[in-house]
Amino acid sequence: MDRIADYKAVVGALPLPAVIVGQGKRVLVMNAASRELLGHNATGAHYTFILRQPSATAALEQTLSDGAARTARIDLSVGGEPSAFTIDMTPLAAEPSPGVLLVFRDVSGEEGLGQMRRDFVANVSHELRTPLTALSGFIETLRGPARGDTAATDRFLGMMEVEAERMRRLVHDLLSLSRVESEARLRPETRVELTEALREAVETVRHAMKDHAVELSLDLPEGEVWINGDRDQLMQVARNLLENAIKYGAGEVDVAMSLPEREPAMRGPAVLLDIRDNGEGIEPHHLPRLTERFYRIDTHRSREQGGTGLGLAIVKHIVSRHRGRLRISSVRGEGSVFTVVLPR
Repeated sequence: MDRIADYKAVVGALPLPAVIVGQGKRVLVMNAASRELLGHNATGAHYTFILRQPSATAALEQTLSDGAARTARIDLSVGGEPSAFTIDMTPLAAEPSPGVLLVFRDVSGEEGLGQMRRDFVANVSHELRTPLTALSGFIETLRGPARGDTAATDRFLGMMEVEAERMRRLVHDLLSLSRVESEARLRPETRVELTEALREAVETVRHAMKDHAVELSLDLPEGEVWINGDRDQLMQVARNLLENAIKYGAGEVDVAMSLPEREPAMRGPAVLLDIRDNGEGIEPHHLPRLTERFYRIDTHRSREQGGTGLGLAIVKHIVSRHRGRLRISSVRGEGSVFTVVLPR
């Protein structure tokens, strides 16, 4: 009994959920973290009262039998949400061993990151495969049926140029996203004047405005507006949002900057940049996913417009790096508003 009391003291000090199951297959010790995780105190109960999944019970049976350490994976509900856990099963060092120590470790985040990486690689592969397949087809045609046909050669070279430009944009956006993510924890400290940077960003999209016959109105505060920021990244935010509004709007884009002295999200003075289009709007169920990598409402239209599916993901990461917020609102048939909130 003294030994169990000692184990109870040690297990109680562990920050992770921990349980000791004795050779009699009953729960001998549970610390506070395990009781909170499992939702009850199962001390004295058979171990199946806390382990109900066959893979975990089989692993524990083997460890109790042969004294070899093992790891099992189980799924639990935490706060109503499904979560993945590993259980490290370690026989207690004593003769005879009083049982097995089970330590629960939440691996939901790790598994989620792993799935995100796999999805990201799959998406990049798909996005690159489409233009590469087209280029291969054009090259095969130019070497075969279209060989010596000047008109066909010019037409196919133009198509190849479009596909090559699509890949260039994708690689550029991938590099931008990687750079922004690597700097996520580095808060910018350089002072940036926003009105001049915004005017410069507008100038960089003038050609797109002409191509889409879009009129742009600009409403900026009088005087200079200074914040801590990365000028190039803030201009990229403005360009990406402006390009989206121009592509998916319907002839008119309104850009306005305001300076509230008290913005709840910032708990103090802020800068609000609103970019509004009068396009067809976005269905509500799409709004929460718009900043996901490669998420598109209309894949075909997005590719036709030259989109890579990464623009809003880049915006979200840049705004987060500046400790700001990105808000998106839309009404079908009335257009959309993208609002960037930055502290000042």
